[in-house]
Amino acid sequence: MAVVGTPDARLGEQIVAFIRTTARQSPREEEELFAYRRENLSPQKTPQRWVFVDAFPMTPSGKIQKFVLRERLLAEAKGLYR
Repeated sequence: MAVVGTPDARLGEQIVAFIRTTARQSPREEEELFAYRRENLSPQKTPQRWVFVDAFPMTPSGKIQKFVLRERLLAEAKGLYR
């Protein structure tokens, strides 16, 4: 899982969680994930949106490129990425 912040007009920034799924597991419903996280995290740390991906963009050293995930979200909001 990777978490990034995206701009929000009211709050300044909104939390979005990216979850990598595999063939063996099916993605959970967003409401189920939200309820589970609310039990374990404070409200300001609970993601408001969940995005399921098959793979993460990675650096050569094996780290997730969160800036790429954020750019994809922003492009999607503008209708440029799908």
